[in-house]
Amino acid sequence: MNQTKKAKVALVTAPHLEREYHHPLFPPIGLSYLAAVLDQNGYEVKVIDCPACGFTQENLKAELSSFAPDIIGIASMTATIPSALESARTAKEACPNSKVIMGGPHATFADSQILTEENAVDIVVRGEGELTLLELAENNADPKSLPKTQGITFRNKGQIVKTGNRPFIEDLDALPRPAYKFLPMDKYKITGKNFLPIMSSRGCPFQCSFCVASQMFGAKFRARSPKNVVDELEWLKSEYGAEGISFHDDTLTLDKKRILDICDELITRKIGLPWGCQTRVDTVSEEILAKMHKAGCNEVSFGVESGCQRILDAVHKKFELSQAEKAIKWAKKEGLFVAVSTIIGYPGETKETMQQTMDLMRRIEPDDAWLCIATPYPGTELRALVEKNGWKMTNDWTKYNTMNPIFENPNLASDEYSKMRTKFYNSFYTPKYVFRQISKGYLKGNFYSKIMARTAVNYMLWRIMAKFH
Repeated sequence: MNQTKKAKVALVTAPHLEREYHHPLFPPIGLSYLAAVLDQNGYEVKVIDCPACGFTQENLKAELSSFAPDIIGIASMTATIPSALESARTAKEACPNSKVIMGGPHATFADSQILTEENAVDIVVRGEGELTLLELAENNADPKSLPKTQGITFRNKGQIVKTGNRPFIEDLDALPRPAYKFLPMDKYKITGKNFLPIMSSRGCPFQCSFCVASQMFGAKFRARSPKNVVDELEWLKSEYGAEGISFHDDTLTLDKKRILDICDELITRKIGLPWGCQTRVDTVSEEILAKMHKAGCNEVSFGVESGCQRILDAVHKKFELSQAEKAIKWAKKEGLFVAVSTIIGYPGETKETMQQTMDLMRRIEPDDAWLCIATPYPGTELRALVEKNGWKMTNDWTKYNTMNPIFENPNLASDEYSKMRTKFYNSFYTPKYVFRQISKGYLKGNFYSKIMARTAVNYMLWRIMAKFH
């Protein structure tokens, strides 16, 4: 390919559908990595984050027409796939000769369905996308090169062709920093604060039945060096005015020596940024949590999933409930904001097991609680189980947001979920809770507690107003 005519690439986060309402809290880190790799290799790139900019499909069409890219990449999550597919059609209308490529978790596991049902999508990139998209750009997605390109699915003479999986990137330190320069960084705020994401590792050795992380990024844990991670934190603070950091790793504390080294580096260099992360209850200790707190950690989120050991075993969490209670006790002792997520309605769930989960939550008193409804995303063992059982399941992807019952559970009526969630949150967000969070937030300086104090007040006001309507 003539290097003076390198492909122009547009990367798109699709506009919201009418029923979608949330504003993005964070810049899209996945697209930012894709843009960074392309930019590093001399390609002209444009990132269009439609939700952040308030763009409609018409706005997207105008942006694409003006830029006239050769390749248009569109991100896909399950709940937003309808708008992503509509964006693919918009892209083809705006740039009929462009190659439209879709990536992300939904496209990875529904690649054949997407290519069968949507002519506007030319290629699906599966799994980790940086090197795959770079190779496609190098060849301008020439049909002759596609069979030799690893990690893609495409159409050839009416047939769906799936090439072999691309090996995962082993040296994550070699990746450039996310190219936030292509994004409207002033649009991403959490209660007015500039809170930015970082991903310091990829890959998950655990095989939780409701999750596709180990399939998207591999079962092998791949991690950036502590210096590389802290260099980026320093850069986010100096270059983009970060006031806080959110680690988007699946399990930040998996490598115990590494997290302690990251904390030592943060302390030595006096970075001074509050940060939060998610991890597992069986990969922390009192020593690790204490060091994390000293290094600026304000919040830790644990996936506890259930108060019933039988359900925990069914989702393959591979820890005991006693470990969860112990880890949460340690974190609270350190003064950390503790968020806990659970899954209700998993196959085998009953009213009694759901009540065990509610009892556990009341016992451990987390600072935040997410009661997620079991959602059978494409590619998960949970989806295969629901299909095997022959249970009725909706394919209205917009409902796949962990807040709606997706399949019929013979042990539970659909309205039981909402009743249980409402009952729990009504007893969770109380004046006592608000005072506790105000104490941690404003007297002890915990950023997350300040947010949740406001959230709880808003929830209680909403309940009061609802009574008069």
